Amino acid sequence: MKIVIPGGTGQVGNILNRALSAAGHEVVVLTRRPVREGEVHWDGATLGPWAAAVDGSDVVINLAGRSVSCRYTPANLQEMMSSRVDSARVVGEAIAAAARPPRVWLQMSTATLYAHRFDAPHDEATGVVGGSEPGVPDYWANSVEIAKAWERAQEEARTPDTRKVALRSSMVMSPDRGGVFDVLLRMARLGLGGPVAGGAQYVSWIHDRDFVRAVEFLTDRGDLTGPVNLTAPAPLPQRGFMRALRAAWGVPVGLPATKWMAGLGAFALRTDTELLLKSRRVVPGRLLEAGFTFAYDAWPEAADDLVRRVRGARAAG
Repeated sequence: MKIVIPGGTGQVGNILNRALSAAGHEVVVLTRRPVREGEVHWDGATLGPWAAAVDGSDVVINLAGRSVSCRYTPANLQEMMSSRVDSARVVGEAIAAAARPPRVWLQMSTATLYAHRFDAPHDEATGVVGGSEPGVPDYWANSVEIAKAWERAQEEARTPDTRKVALRSSMVMSPDRGGVFDVLLRMARLGLGGPVAGGAQYVSWIHDRDFVRAVEFLTDRGDLTGPVNLTAPAPLPQRGFMRALRAAWGVPVGLPATKWMAGLGAFALRTDTELLLKSRRVVPGRLLEAGFTFAYDAWPEAADDLVRRVRGARAAG
């Protein structure tokens, strides 16, 4: 197949590019700064020559959007919103204008859409959209509004010949440098991987190889449209999540952090405490109902695999 990945130069894009290219597909990455073969320039907001890559393609997987790992200033929040909505809108315009439109458009979204909760998991049918839950900072609603607008841009695109799926993804765990797993593993190795603010908040995650397999599954399943949760079926509290990660690396102790200590750490890393404190208890209802099986459905086994791959890469230089 010919697969076009707008915004495909980040961690998730690199994971997909490697796997899909290795499987024999032709992968074209749309990026603002093309430097490699197979990369095409676009600005993520306006139609241009890049749209020719979409015409005649089989699959479009739009990953474009500013990283959420930043301080949630008004300027950054606006860029997070515009980069997601504009890119989804213009991808829809390119598909609508194509003489031979792709058969499926997979649009990245986020499990952060769901409410902060501890008592029950969110699936696509019964999950509660966040933004108005009591007891959380008001500004957390910004992330939910961004996610809703992101999905709405795909929903409103007039692409009747192209099946549309919104990927409500949790954190994708891979051994790549600079990704979320790399950051969490570094904290654990430094002895800082203990519970944060008590550690009861749930962490939803997905192993990188299951993420790729789920994308392939959704590409092939012509009966699946709309939002799909891309997350392993066993989210767990942050304290247990980090305990399993420490065990995988062999670190016996992780120092706990209070909420204010987390705030200082987030400020030093130029990120936001919502990424640490929001309880994301999300499960893959539609994937499981459709018959998808996870190779890594429990975090301890997934963490063991990721740690082995990190150590293997370092041993290889």
